[in-house]
Amino acid sequence: MTDLLSLAGANLLSPPVLFFALGLAGGFVRSDLSIPEQVAKGLSIYLLLAIGYKGGAAAAANGLDQAFLSAIAIGLALSLAMPVLAFALLNGAKGVDRATKAATAAHYGSISIVTFVAAMSFAESAGLNPGRYLSAVAAIMETPGIIVALLLAGGQRGEAQGESRRGELLREVLLNGSVVVLVGAFLIGLLTGERHMARLDIFMNGLFAGALCLFLLEMGLVASRRLMGKNRLTPYLVCCGLMIPAIGAGLGLLGSLALGVSADDAAILMTLAASASYIAAPAAMRIALPEADAGVYLPLAIGVSFPFNIVVGIPAYAALAQMVL
Repeated sequence: MTDLLSLAGANLLSPPVLFFALGLAGGFVRSDLSIPEQVAKGLSIYLLLAIGYKGGAAAAANGLDQAFLSAIAIGLALSLAMPVLAFALLNGAKGVDRATKAATAAHYGSISIVTFVAAMSFAESAGLNPGRYLSAVAAIMETPGIIVALLLAGGQRGEAQGESRRGELLREVLLNGSVVVLVGAFLIGLLTGERHMARLDIFMNGLFAGALCLFLLEMGLVASRRLMGKNRLTPYLVCCGLMIPAIGAGLGLLGSLALGVSADDAAILMTLAASASYIAAPAAMRIALPEADAGVYLPLAIGVSFPFNIVVGIPAYAALAQMVL
């Protein structure tokens, strides 16, 4: 318990979390503070590129060992199971149609890259050493959950959409910008190896912490404005937004325990399972389930689950992994 409290306290006072809190506060008091959209997009691309490249370089040095394969197996299992569990919980929500439940489940089946980046940054500052190949696992976990959620929406939708629309959806999911950058950067790092890291050290490492702070400031603004804007979050849905991440983290811990994954890797896998997508999943749902209510799934993912994971979840998952494994 002492470790849990110390990790939570350290995370609450870390610059990224404090900048996220500043963004939340700015949004709630209706400040005119804003980050230009193109700047925010550039920051997200940079963060994905840096984490992917460093992961590829580390994986090249590490090799395709048992730890890497175990992490991939756990990641795939979680990405298939989470939308089913989320959909089952959401069935208790009154007044929410099947399409909206499936779209929301897709967000919890996929993962939040920003939450992953924040978890890796926290792990480094806490002295943990998770495998950098986990960036590849994160990329693998982006899409299976979305596909499962579409199956939950009902098989008849596939017939109604036609071949052209299904092809458009597949392209949207597989060629989503975040997936392309993360996977591409990982492959480049894998091909070039750590021998080139020294030449890119300032770009890949020196700028990373500052870029993360600025990006989380923007995410705080977005989260607060989503919560104050049009949304249909009932108390039950808010509870789901807190329960689903906790259940996901628990499954990640059990999977890590079953396959003998290290505590440091388990902390990141738990975070991935607990996170909710607000990049890949919303883009896919706009095409696949346009009738789904974005006033439910967007505020729930970015206004409830994302802040919970950033402020409370990440240090708690790390502490639990250290205690159990």
